[in-house]
Amino acid sequence: MRDMSKRTPAAGGIFLFLGPVIGAVHGINVGQPIVWMLAGFAIGVALALAIWLWDRRRG
Repeated sequence: MRDMSKRTPAAGGIFLFLGPVIGAVHGINVGQPIVWMLAGFAIGVALALAIWLWDRRRG
């Protein structure tokens, strides 16, 4: 029988959204929105991956 008290997984997908948005906003201010959007996406992927790995180790 399945354990009903199993915890819910951590959600790191918000970084996949916030990274490019924050990067693009910063990029607009410095005159390179695409470059900073891609940088924000890379940082968002790294953070989401780190949370996924941390949550996976937590069990």
